[in-house]
Amino acid sequence: MLHLNHLDYYRLPWNLTDNSISWLEPTAKCNLFCEGCYRFNEKDGHKSMEQVREELDVFEKFRKSDGVSIAGGDPLTHPDVIEIVKEVKKRGMKPIINTNGLALTKELLKELKDAGVFGFTFHIDSKQGRPHWKDKNEIELNELRQQYAEMVAEAGNISCAFNSTVYEDTMKYIPGMVKWAHEHIDIVHVIVFILYRAVNNQEFEYFIGPKKIDMGNLVYNEDPVTRADIKANEIVELIRNDDPDFDPCAYLNGSQKPDSFKWLLTGRLGTREKIYGYMGKKGIEAIQMFNHLFFNRYLAYAKPSDTRKGKLMLLIGAFDKKLRITFFKFYKNPLNIFKRLYYQSIMIIQPVDFLQDGRQNMCDGCPDITVWNGQLVWSCRMEEQLKYGQNVEAVPKGFMESN
Repeated sequence: MLHLNHLDYYRLPWNLTDNSISWLEPTAKCNLFCEGCYRFNEKDGHKSMEQVREELDVFEKFRKSDGVSIAGGDPLTHPDVIEIVKEVKKRGMKPIINTNGLALTKELLKELKDAGVFGFTFHIDSKQGRPHWKDKNEIELNELRQQYAEMVAEAGNISCAFNSTVYEDTMKYIPGMVKWAHEHIDIVHVIVFILYRAVNNQEFEYFIGPKKIDMGNLVYNEDPVTRADIKANEIVELIRNDDPDFDPCAYLNGSQKPDSFKWLLTGRLGTREKIYGYMGKKGIEAIQMFNHLFFNRYLAYAKPSDTRKGKLMLLIGAFDKKLRITFFKFYKNPLNIFKRLYYQSIMIIQPVDFLQDGRQNMCDGCPDITVWNGQLVWSCRMEEQLKYGQNVEAVPKGFMESN
């Protein structure tokens, strides 16, 4: 497996109380089944506007955020989604809707834009059993992704992102998805790969205090035959097979393993025809520090009007080696002065890893922190809070008997 030295990249300064994003779940109801989902689909899972406001109050009390991911479930199934967007906007944060897109129409999109929506993150992958797209692979699903990207672009100046859960049998399609994102760099601003995880029942048992827990009550207890330990480094290696210059610029490490890549960010600059180069660690540090210095928060999503200012970003190359290389590659052709240079983010998310001694390596400084009982908790483990009131602990099999 490819070795990446975490010290070569910028450690994003996000933490529990000062972060780029917070995760709001106004509903647990969804209109689609996804294999890798970590939430039960609850038919009556909508929260009231009062509950939504209370959770936003918790964020404002404990956590500084630039954006709020409005998720679920699927938030577009919530009858008050317009009001939720308005409420987030009113509090000075960017409303980002995380959706499978099934319920999105041009009419609803206009209403959401008028309410102040900043962006959309569409979850699309081949394990969803999506109507009219069953048995389509990830490359074939690029056609659907393009439909949503064009719809959002037509609405104007709304951020458009896509995420996909990565499984062992879909890894091979990642270079093609990255290539597709490049070909639409003008309207696709972010692409995210989330590596599949499930409970490891072969090696571990689970406890709350001295009480052994049956993890069969949780939706992510599947005893999968597929791998549930794919690493971010492997995805970088796959992409480099097509683009040897591909290189991240920033990361979040694990809570138990400092050299693990839990959120691995790559920023690239190019036109629809060619990628000219990549953001370096000093460039992304400058952007994050500038935003925090002048706006008192770390940057989450950039406006599409800003992602079109790639030539302006090249000025950061005064102290960023990668951007200096990009500058000279781009202006090697003097006619490029008349071309628009776009910025695009690629994020690889590696959720919880189980270490040999049972410690669970979470995302240190995770942006997807949500609210449960007035406290901040990891959204990916919300089912444990709902079932047991706290996160469970993993113990290697046989350890309790031997002690």
